[in-house]
Formats: sequence, structure tokens, C-alpha cells
Amino acid sequence: MPRIEPFEAHAARYDAWFERHQAAYVSELLTLRPFVPLSGRGLEIGVGGGRFAAPLGVQAGIDPSASMLARAHARGVEVVEGTAEHLPFADDSFDHALVVTTLCFVDSPAAMLAEARRVLKPGGTLVIGFIDRDSPIGRDYDLHREASVFYRDARFHSAAEVERLVLDRGFSIRSWAQTLARPPSENGHIEPARPGRDEGAFVVVQAVSDKPAR
Repeated sequence: MPRIEPFEAHAARYDAWFERHQAAYVSELLTLRPFVPLSGRGLEIGVGGGRFAAPLGVQAGIDPSASMLARAHARGVEVVEGTAEHLPFADDSFDHALVVTTLCFVDSPAAMLAEARRVLKPGGTLVIGFIDRDSPIGRDYDLHREASVFYRDARFHSAAEVERLVLDRGFSIRSWAQTLARPPSENGHIEPARPGRDEGAFVVVQAVSDKPAR
């Protein structure tokens, strides 16, 4: 079952995180920006309040939380209520898909990626942004997740685990990038994106669907 209760009850609190930690938020946006295509039709899976879809020009978003979707809609995103493992879209509907800090919340990351591949056109782009469990910040999040309203039921993943999930679901990896060497609460400065992985807490992987053309 999707873990929507905290987001339904505390949507404003979750959304306010991006204002309180604006430097970290902008750092994440800048790391994602080169990998999200500027043209074509896009979908953000787990769109939340639209904090990433809207500024990155991703037209559509899906999320199980109606409260979060209302915020995304107010930011100009076309919203659909639903789950990542059962996307209510036809095959080959999108040119690219975005998944940001959603992987840790879904019941089945493998099913989500299979659905992303299904709704993407052959050669479509998948961009995933996630907190690397093996980074210092990721380990701290994981250690204290029981105390968090939002992350209590989250399951964080390492970059190696995400790589295996992506490859196993019919994607080829193009590139990695990373940012956030310091916790958001301790950093008031925007951090630049760096290539690769295993150093920054926020990691982005860009992959391409290997699905053959019909």
C-alpha cells in the first residue's frame, strides 16, 4: 500500500522543507537539470507538490496523495492520482520520466521501473534522483528515520542497488551526477553538481529504455 498518510496529513510541512533548505533544493535542481530533456512529453512519478516537475518543465505528474497533487496542480503540473507500480497510462505515452526521492517510498521499485519502461517510448529517458544510503547523510537519514514523520517507513537504496535495479528492468545507464556533501541543515550555500557517484548524498542517474521500437 502506498505510504500516503504523512503526506496527506502534513502536506504543508513537507512542502515547506524546500523553503527552509533552499540551498539544498536548488543544488538538487541544478544537478537534475542537465539530464531532464528540454523537449518531448514528460512524466514525474511521485510528483508530490510539483517542486521538481514544475521548474524542470515536466508536464505531467502522478502521486497517490491528493493533498500533494493539489499543490502540484497549483504549480501548473497536469496531475493524476495513482501509484508508481500501476501507472494509468498507455504504452509509449511519454518521451521521458522523472523520479525524485520517490524510490525509497514505493512498495516495489522493480515494479515501478517496469511500469516506467512500459509508458516510455522506445529510447525514452529515465532520470532518477535519490538519497544514497551509503553516503554520510544517507546513513544518518537511515539511522534516524524512525523519528521522522515522512521517512519512518522509507527504504533507502545505495547507488549500486539503484544501478542494478535500473539495468535489470531494461534500461542502459548514460550518466551519473551528485551533490550535497554536507547536510541541508548545515549548509546555506548552493553546492555544484559533480560527475559520478559515491561522494554526494543526492545522486542522479540518467538511463535510456532499451525497449525495441514496435
